[in-house]
Amino acid sequence: MRRDRQWLGIVVTIVCLLSYASPLVRAQGTRADYERAFALRERLEGLALHIVDSVAWIENTSRFWYRRTVKGGHEFVLVDAETLAKRPAFDHARLAASLSRAMGRTYTPTTLPFSDLTFVNQERAIQFTVAGATWHCDLTDYACRQIESAAPGSPRGQSPEELEEYPREYDNDVHDGMVILPTQAPSPQQTQQTRRPLPFAPIQSSQEPQVKPSPDGRWEAFIRNYNVFIRPKGKEAAIPLSYDGSEAEAYTFASIAWSPDSRRLVAYRVRQGYRRQVHYIESSPTDQLQPKLHTREYAKPGDVLDVAHPVLFDVEARKAIPIENSLFPNPYSLSNPVWWKDGRAFTFEYNQRGHQVYRVIEVDAVTGTPRILINEECPTFFSYRPLSPNHRETGTRYRYDVHDGREIIWASERDGWRHLYLYDGLTGKVKNQITKGPWVVRGVVKVDEQKRQIWFQASGMRPDQDPYFIHYYRINFDGSGLLALTEANGDHVVRFSSDMKYYVDLWSRVDHPPVLELRRTEDRRVLMEVERGDISELLATGWRPPEVFVAKGRDGETDIWGILIRPMNFDPSKKYPVIENIYAGPQGSFVPKSFSVYTPMRSLAELGFIVVQIDGMGTANRSKAFHDVAWKNLRDAGFPDRILWHKAVAAKYPYYDLTRVGIYGHSAGGQNALAALLFHPDFYKVAVSSCGCHDNRMDKIWWNEQWMGWPVGPHYVESSNVENAHRLRGKVLLIVGELDTNVDPSSTMQVVNALIKANKTFDLLVLP
Repeated sequence: MRRDRQWLGIVVTIVCLLSYASPLVRAQGTRADYERAFALRERLEGLALHIVDSVAWIENTSRFWYRRTVKGGHEFVLVDAETLAKRPAFDHARLAASLSRAMGRTYTPTTLPFSDLTFVNQERAIQFTVAGATWHCDLTDYACRQIESAAPGSPRGQSPEELEEYPREYDNDVHDGMVILPTQAPSPQQTQQTRRPLPFAPIQSSQEPQVKPSPDGRWEAFIRNYNVFIRPKGKEAAIPLSYDGSEAEAYTFASIAWSPDSRRLVAYRVRQGYRRQVHYIESSPTDQLQPKLHTREYAKPGDVLDVAHPVLFDVEARKAIPIENSLFPNPYSLSNPVWWKDGRAFTFEYNQRGHQVYRVIEVDAVTGTPRILINEECPTFFSYRPLSPNHRETGTRYRYDVHDGREIIWASERDGWRHLYLYDGLTGKVKNQITKGPWVVRGVVKVDEQKRQIWFQASGMRPDQDPYFIHYYRINFDGSGLLALTEANGDHVVRFSSDMKYYVDLWSRVDHPPVLELRRTEDRRVLMEVERGDISELLATGWRPPEVFVAKGRDGETDIWGILIRPMNFDPSKKYPVIENIYAGPQGSFVPKSFSVYTPMRSLAELGFIVVQIDGMGTANRSKAFHDVAWKNLRDAGFPDRILWHKAVAAKYPYYDLTRVGIYGHSAGGQNALAALLFHPDFYKVAVSSCGCHDNRMDKIWWNEQWMGWPVGPHYVESSNVENAHRLRGKVLLIVGELDTNVDPSSTMQVVNALIKANKTFDLLVLP
């Protein structure tokens, strides 16, 4: 609620700016409108019933639980797929009373402080996380106790599977030149952070080093004085394997990988790049009067990065086997090395600086000879983030090694759409394309090596539905036997039982409340409609769902999808100014696809606006050509498509006032919002730009080089709001936080400087 009120403070400013932009809107927003806007979320709370927001199977059983809305809050329900019996998952009243005593706070049966849980002890107890601490509650006597405290700064509600180590380059640890670190899977709401590798600190002889034991248990490998050493397990004597490590070019512990037979190991020697520092002034610290200086490492486009090079060691011979690097000459990153189980070779993934070349490299265990197993070369960009069904955060990179790499399943956009391919892992040749068509693979749920089947998510396969809706399918390795597991017109989330015998399908749309169905996998038959959302009380208040609207884009052929939200007291006889919520980051698509009772856009609409959100060209989850519009051209932001979409709405609805169009956005959306006034001032009149990355040379390297490319060239200048600030027309409010560690606050201040030099009028809000 606090965040909503802060956000609504910005809304007030939007209204004020619009009032300056046009005398027709001076009366926009009465006192009653503001009161209604601020109270809207609370007013709507609890009016939508039987809305399912969590569902999960109990491991190795035919039972699942889910959480649904009820009068006063939520309740948890347990369902048996074999008997179709449905009952409360536990005694909510007893659990609430026990938790209230244990935590010193008052909870009711419908206001339990968690949304996710795990059944343990043969379903005789549950565990869940509250404020980062893990709790255990016995379902016999309902005794509750805290079993794990929240670690300082630890993620909240993180599941163990999100912490596994794997050779993946997620956003929070390996984007700035590669010293390979243990990785952590990003959450759907992950912020855009940049984290540099750990500094190379020499491990002195007196220090006890981290060790990596060999598979046979005989040896321990470690780093000392920048070099790789081994020693017999439990012994003090250290045997050097390398001698060429130095402070400027050190071996890294996290990259050490033993061969399965313990006869060889590989480690990365990393030449250290430039360590850019960004400084922040905390003007108003809470613990002292005087300001504080904060400094952090933060790589930016064009910076010299760490360069990793694999080195293979023969443990018995105590020698290094050189690996020639012509196949991976200019790495942005190398993934951690992984050995085949039979020890014939190890592989790593090479992401070339500029993200136009991505390769799977295999290195022979005996000779150290590298070869290319899989090669992706693209004239624009290879979207190297992990393949994910998350609408807002996805990429193309997916690899599954079948039978110890004899075959490899790989994702690629080489035919213009994101699809799966089957490679011969021994020859490196494509055996066949598995999925094919004018649609997009969004994720892989399961690979069944024995049945040679893939269970996956895709969107765009159904021409009569929104092309962003996720559906579930099964297909054979050879591309035959494509089978749809979902069909309802909506965005789907499916959960399979451990034995894949059953699945639950939760689907909804922005204009259709969630439906939860239990299905049998064998014939896809619906065994039970478990829940169906009831919004009758919600509709009685005057609440209406967003309208989905489709118009043709700049090419006259491509559908552009968006939504409109109208005020609850909407009167079609009046003219309404329009406000667009923009975020055009190419890493995802952002128009909501599933049901929601409330978003902050609704409060803005209550002030007398029509609020819209659109996915223009340059965003993800459509064709490669659709996505490529962003390449070296972030200033585009899909604006030609957005403007045509607005005009199509106005052609249908006379109350849609194109003379009063405002826009707002945050982060990359902040860049977009200001760009609207710089490059399209004849259409957009007012902008609120929050924490914008206004010059892509000033922002974090991993996000900007992915889309703007490397080396840094004139195209960076062409997309810069700083360089184009003199073009400003219309009213703009710039917002910046002085301690923003995501986007360098100087990016906004450089816009301010450029606007002052150009004698432009603007508003600025600096948040201490």
